[in-house]
Amino acid sequence: MNSAGLKSAFNQQLLSVQVLTMELRRTRSLKVVLLLIILCTAFCENDLDSNFCGTWRHGNGPLSLKVNLSSGCSGISISANKSSLSINGQLTSYCRRVEELDLNQFGLHLEEDSDFCVYWEPLLDQLKLEVAGKNLILCWPGTLRELCCTDLSPGTNTAEVKYGIFNGRVKNDPLSSKIHTAYNFDGRYTNCKELCEQANQGNLQNNMLAEHPCTQRTVVGMPKGFRGHNITSQVLGDKSAEPAATVYLPPALKQAATNMSKAVCTFFTNNSLFQEVHKKSHTEVKILNIVVEITVAKEIIKDLSEPIRINFHHDVIPKGRSRKCVSWDTRKDPLLVNWVADGCETQQKGPDHTECLCNHLTYFTVLVEMEPRPVRHLLALTIITYLGCAASAISCVALIVYLFRKRRQQKEQSTAIHLGLAVSLAFLALLFFFTGILANVNGESVCPWVGAILHYWLLSSLTWMGIEVFHTFWLVYLVFTPSPKPYIWHLVGFVLPALPVIVLAAVGDIYGLREVMQTQDPSDPYLMCWMKTNNKAFLAHCFTTMTVLVLLVLSGFVMLCQVYMQIRTRDEWRERRVAFLSIWGLSCLFGSTWGLTFLNFNPLSEVVLFLSCILNSFQGFFLMLRFCLLGRMRKQGGGSSLGSTSSGSTRQHMLSAQEKSYKG
Repeated sequence: MNSAGLKSAFNQQLLSVQVLTMELRRTRSLKVVLLLIILCTAFCENDLDSNFCGTWRHGNGPLSLKVNLSSGCSGISISANKSSLSINGQLTSYCRRVEELDLNQFGLHLEEDSDFCVYWEPLLDQLKLEVAGKNLILCWPGTLRELCCTDLSPGTNTAEVKYGIFNGRVKNDPLSSKIHTAYNFDGRYTNCKELCEQANQGNLQNNMLAEHPCTQRTVVGMPKGFRGHNITSQVLGDKSAEPAATVYLPPALKQAATNMSKAVCTFFTNNSLFQEVHKKSHTEVKILNIVVEITVAKEIIKDLSEPIRINFHHDVIPKGRSRKCVSWDTRKDPLLVNWVADGCETQQKGPDHTECLCNHLTYFTVLVEMEPRPVRHLLALTIITYLGCAASAISCVALIVYLFRKRRQQKEQSTAIHLGLAVSLAFLALLFFFTGILANVNGESVCPWVGAILHYWLLSSLTWMGIEVFHTFWLVYLVFTPSPKPYIWHLVGFVLPALPVIVLAAVGDIYGLREVMQTQDPSDPYLMCWMKTNNKAFLAHCFTTMTVLVLLVLSGFVMLCQVYMQIRTRDEWRERRVAFLSIWGLSCLFGSTWGLTFLNFNPLSEVVLFLSCILNSFQGFFLMLRFCLLGRMRKQGGGSSLGSTSSGSTRQHMLSAQEKSYKG
């Protein structure tokens, strides 16, 4: 074979090798692509939720939130400058919002940096902003749609600036520590049903069999002659399980819905947004995992003649915890979730079954109060309190008349102090007797005033008890020093307690209607006018009433010990009757029985509660009894049963010193 033939054969062989190599590479690439497809099918999932968090550096002037949201899936931009935080974009299916909100009400202007987070849940079409410890709802939760905007991916960010957002992060993954004006995110459409099935598979893997991960929406037609309709939430997994909620729409709903003939019922499960209960009190509360929304498009339905019945089947609620049906009126509170019991009646069908009877349409659920626990034997305690207050009010009036007469005859300075205490206790008992009646008649409008006045007379009574303690100290250790004039005691006892009450009333949202739950029927609480159950009222109670009470009890206990040390060697002390009446009488004056408030803990809580209720509500009666017995003992002893007082012998005559003090 010539050289040309050899060369041609070699080239053909080389070409065959190259073709074979290319085929092998193509086959390998196809295998890699196929493998990636298999892996992506098995492990690649869409985002069920997204969140972006950062720190906003701003000025100390007026701050605002600017919102411009519309339907679509082009993405979202979160930007900030010296005076405003902005959230703009096309992200939602139904939600549209263009608004500017004042953020100074949340105290952001007090600091230069404010942490915030933006949460997006595509299955619910729900967008919320967490800032300054508040969750602002920019898009309310909605029903399942055909397409969901998810898989938000970071886009291009702006240059570094002085005021803006720094420490930006997505699901705790840091993006940048520098300050940027804006962070941009691109969205992508996903089939909502597939996304829901993905969430469902996750729940099944976690053994959450009885709860559907997505919202369930039911449209109920209400034609002419509508006779009511029952709706049941879906049950997954164990088909024999009780549905989490059932709803009965009464015929009255059709009569109230004049323009529309369709009602929409939506069930939400495990939505963290609804758990964001306002911290109106130091009480620990939570709601059930299921929330029911009932609406009629373009209609405001309220005051139904026949209530909507919603039955919730839930985990067993222990007896020590109360529960009540609540609703969230989005017209009154569009930004913050606020669960209130207005318009709903609670019927406890069992420890795991609660029925709600509501006369309007909105979001509904059951709120469970963890602490404080309902009061046991509330009816018995209420009866004792009413009897005690009535007896104390009448006794104090009689004591005031007696002390006025005595003051004219003997001109003793201690009488003015006893008189001030009797007047304060009389008004306190009288007002406390009527507070329940006033709360039930017109509580919302009357209770802020009644609560403030009741607080004043309580502080005044405690102050006068403290004056009794101080006056006794004066008689024991400052024998030769003239006692302050009566007008000084009146300023301290009547004017000083008014100052904190005026300040608290000016602050606002402290005095008002108070509900006291009972274990027998938490749905029927006892109503009274007093301080509210929010954090502000709790702090006010601690810094005023409890502070005064602690000082009074401690000083009263010390003074009782001092009195005991002074009089235990006297001849009269050997008589048990005199000894008991002496300590008991001074305890009434010093308010020592109020110290039982601090002993209300297990296992003696119920005993202490009843004992405290009896002694404190009957304090006015016991005070009058003390003066009657003391006067009787003096008559039996010829006017000297407890000795006579003089400026040089007060130390040895403490029992009579409270009645016949140093005359000035």
